[in-house]
Order: sequence, then C-alpha cells, then structure tokens
Amino acid sequence: MKPTQFDYHAPSTINEAALILAERGENAKVLAGGQSLIPMLALRLAVFEDLVDIGRIGELKGIERRNGSLWVGAGTTETAVGASAEVASAVPLLARATPLIGHFQIRNRGTLGGSIAHADPAAEYPAVALALDATMEAVSSRGPRSIAARDFFDGVWSTSLMPDELLAGVSFPVWAGRCGFAVEEFTRRHGDFAIAGAALGVELDGDDRILRCAIGLIGLGSTPERAVRAEAALVGQLVNDMDPEEVGRLAVANLESVPYDLHGSSEYRKQVGGVMVARAWVAASTEARRA
Repeated sequence: MKPTQFDYHAPSTINEAALILAERGENAKVLAGGQSLIPMLALRLAVFEDLVDIGRIGELKGIERRNGSLWVGAGTTETAVGASAEVASAVPLLARATPLIGHFQIRNRGTLGGSIAHADPAAEYPAVALALDATMEAVSSRGPRSIAARDFFDGVWSTSLMPDELLAGVSFPVWAGRCGFAVEEFTRRHGDFAIAGAALGVELDGDDRILRCAIGLIGLGSTPERAVRAEAALVGQLVNDMDPEEVGRLAVANLESVPYDLHGSSEYRKQVGGVMVARAWVAASTEARRA
C-alpha cells in the first residue's frame, strides 16, 4: 500500500516548525527519522494531511552537559547517541540501551526524540527516560514547556504533547557515586521489539546500602512502566541481602495492563519480565559494588 495524499513541509528552524504545527493543528504530524511513522503511513495505519519533516533543523541535534544533566537534542540519531563518549560517561543506561534498538540501519536514521515521542511501550528509550526521571523539553509557538517523564507517556503510542508542540530535547539526570547500570531484554530475534525487558540503575553508599534504585520496564504495559514499589522496597537495604529473583518478582507484582498477543500471554510476559529484572539487578549491583 501507499500513504494517502499529504502536504509536505521541511522547516529549517524550530520556530518555523512550531508555526506550521500551530497553523495545521491536529491534521499535522512531525516526521523525525521516520523509522516508525513511514511504515505506519505506508500501511495506512496513520493518516495525516500535513507532514512536518524536522530532519533539517540543526537546533534539534547535539549532546551537551547542562546544569547537572545531559541534554540530548530530539533530532540526534540513535547512532550518534550510541557513539557518544559523553553519553557513555554521563548516562550509561542510555548508552547501553542503544545497541538493542532494531538494526544499525534503523539507528542510523532513527532519532532519540522520535523514539520517545512515538511512545512505544516496547521501546528502550522511553523506559530509560522514565527510569531516570528525564525531562522532556517541548516547544510551540506559545513558548517552551518542560514535561517530567512520569507525566509524558499517557497511552499506547500517545504522549501529553499538545498537537502544536514539538519535542526539542530530553534532559537526563547524571548520577554520581557508586553506581551500576544494566539493560536486559528478551526478543525472539535480534532487532525485534522486546517481549519483556528492564532498564535498571542502582546507587550504593560506602557500606553497600542501596541509596537509590530505578527500574524501567519494557513491553510490560500499555505505556512504559516503572517499578516504583520495588524501588521503594529496595532503598535502604544492604545490596547483598537482596535476592535477585525476589527483586524481579517485586518489580512485576503489581502490573495491571500487561499486553498479550501471538508472542505470549500476559502471565508469560510477566514471568519473562521478572527474569529480565533479576538479570539486570545482578549486573547493575555488581558494577556498583566495584565502583
């Protein structure tokens, strides 16, 4: 199949893009790397009267430290994120999630902002952003707006961005101290979306007591999920006292919207998710103890 007819726009600045979105409203859709949107248009799973291609906007690309966080422009390709020494040093969880995204051809075109704004609950970047309490920077003709990750994802392929807003960048907090990070996921084939997975970070004090824990869940809800109850139960505990299988069980215990499809039932996904959390916990806590 082919897409339905649409008007194509290629703004060169953020302000120009914002004006187009303000004028066209809900009939317009932003095109970033196109790795999700183009197939949906071709299959007519999505129909828009206007397509706003932001690929030429240099302001949306880049990686830099800002006020204790690492800012990544929404138009920065996933390949650039994965190759960045700054990302690997400041936000290891983001760097480690990147190679798991599709194949290198997809990462060469796909963008960080495109992945997060697409809000697929089985994607890696949304889970990382949620786990790390990232801040989304939206822009419109009305001005800028900051959106906490916990308030950003509101449904399957749906976010709290207004129709006239553009995701301009994402700020990830930089962890310091004795920290460890890991991403684990189970897929049928390399490059497939995960059946279930986990993006996990942990920080320890000098006595190996857990100061902070972040657990983002992949493919285990209608939106990216965060295992907040498990995190709360872990904080203050000695890391050596925690059984990885129990950590995994806690992380998936209260999930209410686990999907089911031809790849597996909800219970199967929860079971796999618990195993992925346990594996990520072992890797991250081991790294933190050695820091």
